[in-house]
Amino acid sequence: MTDLTAIKAEARKAAFARRKEAHANHRPGRAGELSSFLAGHRGVPIAGYMPIRTEIDPLPAMAEAAAYGPVGVPVIEAEGKPLQFRAWEPDCAMTDGPFGAKVPAAGDWIIPQIVIVPLVAFDRKGGRLGYGGGFYDRTLEVLRASGPVLAVGFAYAAQEAEDLPLEPTDQPLDMIITEQGVISL
Repeated sequence: MTDLTAIKAEARKAAFARRKEAHANHRPGRAGELSSFLAGHRGVPIAGYMPIRTEIDPLPAMAEAAAYGPVGVPVIEAEGKPLQFRAWEPDCAMTDGPFGAKVPAAGDWIIPQIVIVPLVAFDRKGGRLGYGGGFYDRTLEVLRASGPVLAVGFAYAAQEAEDLPLEPTDQPLDMIITEQGVISL
């Protein structure tokens, strides 16, 4: 294990503990700030995510956005590949995907212009610590090569960290939205 790998593992461990506590103490309405942000982007193709474990839940904001335009969720096609996004609507048929996240059973593929990114930790420089698979880094790199894409980290405020161990391949966030507000970068 390299030094950076060990440092990232320790950072993830601490961040998971903060996220777990924030999730246990959450109040209703934690997606309100995300909904407000998305309301200014009606009709723009958006990618959200199906929350797993103690991730902050974007589904209320995604459901609202789906009334105005396409919303997709990530589908892992293979390890080491970028994510693809399948169209999602509230109450659409879902099936089990990798890592415990549900994915739409059928539907069109979309190319999002806004990607709501789950995370383990974030900093105020746009750094993001994920689960370590690199899926969002590869995906954002490919999407950004084709045109403008806004990467919006969605997290509990408690997931903020001072100094994250980052690598050159880590794709930066453009903004972070927490249950407490919007952090512009």
